[in-house]
Amino acid sequence: MGKSRLEAFSDGVIAVIITIMVLELKVPHGENLEALSELWPVFLSYVLSFVNVALYWNNHHHLFHAAHKVTGSLLWANAHWLFWMSLIPFTTAWMSENHFAQTPVALYGAVLLMCAVAYTILSTCLTALEGEGSTLEKARGRRDPKEMIALAFYLTGIVLAFFVRYVSLLLYLTVAIIWIIPDRRIEKAVIEEVKEEENNSD
Repeated sequence: MGKSRLEAFSDGVIAVIITIMVLELKVPHGENLEALSELWPVFLSYVLSFVNVALYWNNHHHLFHAAHKVTGSLLWANAHWLFWMSLIPFTTAWMSENHFAQTPVALYGAVLLMCAVAYTILSTCLTALEGEGSTLEKARGRRDPKEMIALAFYLTGIVLAFFVRYVSLLLYLTVAIIWIIPDRRIEKAVIEEVKEEENNSD
């Protein structure tokens, strides 16, 4: 099966996720900076979540740019990932509403952890589907160390949320920073594939 509908559906869901999150930024009752400052937990939560969603969209785009087909099982793997992504607005709102309280921060980390696990499952299934010698297989021959670092930081952040919750937020932010650049291995593999096709056509 072609991949266009999967990409279009994923883009639509991610757009809705971002829209729901930004709607939590209510207009303050007042005209001075003091009224605006009361929104800092909501704004910081929104920025952190927006960056995470944008990073996933970016990497999802790169992943499927290197793919050529999908199957029914892969559609479910993608839906599984989107399920956890769709919970980000809820946990973001709960965390900001309670000024980064322990349990909301821990649950926020748990959702980010499950997003990472689901995305790893999705990318692994897609790589296996493309097969040996494919662009994805060449690009993802070895697991990216950033994947294991992200999982470790999320797990640590969930535990620390009950003791030093701001350290948890710092760990969540650190994961976002290390993923700010999409998987360069896929970019290089796609470029090499294009060059090879051009050479063959000549």
